[in-house]
Amino acid sequence: MAVALDLVVQLGQMLVVLAAAPLLTGYVRKVKARLLRRQGPPLLQPYRDLLRLVRKEVVLAHNASWLFRVAPYLIFATTWVAAALVPTFATGLIFSHAADMIAIVALLGSARFMLALAGLDVGTSFGGIGSSREMMIASLAEPVMLMVVFTLSLLAGSTQLSSIAASMQGPEVGLRVSLALALVGLIMVAIAENARIPVDNPATHLELTMVHEAMILEYSGRHLALIEAASFLKLLLYVSIIACVFAPWGITVSGQGFTAYLTAFALYAAKLAAAGFLLAVFETVIAKMRVFRVSDFLGAALMLGFLAALLLFVSRVT
Repeated sequence: MAVALDLVVQLGQMLVVLAAAPLLTGYVRKVKARLLRRQGPPLLQPYRDLLRLVRKEVVLAHNASWLFRVAPYLIFATTWVAAALVPTFATGLIFSHAADMIAIVALLGSARFMLALAGLDVGTSFGGIGSSREMMIASLAEPVMLMVVFTLSLLAGSTQLSSIAASMQGPEVGLRVSLALALVGLIMVAIAENARIPVDNPATHLELTMVHEAMILEYSGRHLALIEAASFLKLLLYVSIIACVFAPWGITVSGQGFTAYLTAFALYAAKLAAAGFLLAVFETVIAKMRVFRVSDFLGAALMLGFLAALLLFVSRVT
């Protein structure tokens, strides 16, 4: 009976991240519009956009290969799996042993690799520019993620998110400079990976500055819907990782009952709302940087991640 309940909760967690991802994006857009004294789109507009794209016909370039057709499905599948593995409101479930930070980084890297190949496949200049910029960002963002993983593994003794969340809730953790540095580095990576301001502007199609949009200009119909859904899931994934690792309060453990699950789900929704509000405020008060400054931005994040791991290692040795 307990195994069946854990399976149901695990399935529910997978469906929750899939259903909540467009809502988070719509919430961020709505808050940004309100901060700019505009009405903004409805909260459910991302769902309508996805539905409209699914209903449209797929238009393919004549020289598009099988990779161009398969890439959207692989990108969506790997991103959804990575997002579903992150403990959102419950830990200790059936697949919690697979919720490893290194595995999640590998899944995100695979999705990024497929997207870059798809951008290069048709041979357009914009696709090549977007793919090269995406790989430049990835070459700096992935080391930062690994340094954050090493920092947390030194503290928790494991790279599994369930173990890290349990360790972060312990009284022996306290306030640490290394964790603060790791948090700032992870937030900077999340901004860059999700093509948010100041690295990229998700609301523009200016060819000289865009990164993510340049790789998907040739997509349409259900293929574009899958890629857009994957981008929604990616934003939710990073918010869930930050909430699970650095704000694990309220996450329940498997087997505590329906009331505990409901309370944990409500707290998770509150964390998403707070993160979406802070992201909207940050994007409103800051301007987009030049593309050539992105390497400096991520280089600073890499230095923060390195210092976090170094400080924690030195403190443990002494």
